[in-house]
Amino acid sequence: MSGPVRLVFGVGNGKASLRVDASILASSPASSFFPRPHRTDGPLAMNIFQDIVSRFSQTVTAYAGDKALMQAMVSAAANVIVADGEVASEEFETALAGMQANPILEKGYDRLMLESELYEGIARARTRAGRAENLRLVAAIEGRGTEEREAAFLVAADVADLDGIVDVEARALEEIAAALGLDKAALLAASPVRRAVQ
Repeated sequence: MSGPVRLVFGVGNGKASLRVDASILASSPASSFFPRPHRTDGPLAMNIFQDIVSRFSQTVTAYAGDKALMQAMVSAAANVIVADGEVASEEFETALAGMQANPILEKGYDRLMLESELYEGIARARTRAGRAENLRLVAAIEGRGTEEREAAFLVAADVADLDGIVDVEARALEEIAAALGLDKAALLAASPVRRAVQ
């Protein structure tokens, strides 16, 4: 092997990429990368390498900022916040707290960035066209894993359930769940709100 494997990393437009020099990889035995007491050339070593690259890319994406996930959470929360015609500060803070608690978003976005995005989402939600656009942003992650989709829904559910979910908020949650391909009733039943006894 004439030199180390070249890993080219770049971040742009909220996306991170990792490129491996395929010519070096193809001309070098897998054991150069993964020394093991067993045979390491062939499909097994390549699978291990691909897994490492995948995990690295996921970590980099978290730090670069997952814009699609952020916009889905913001838009879902915004549609619920505006559903009853009022924008309560408690709802705004609940939405922010839910997004900041997400391990992916908290690495890529600070509070001011999330506040700015949430204000924009709320502004959109004041019109029918804007609410439809918010739902499109929510539906953009419909192909993601269950954990990410549920996280977006539950941020909106926490906002709705501050003082109990009223009819207009329930309808907004139904639309959000449908956009995410989730069962609203099952998720709400599985994550009940525990309120302090007065």
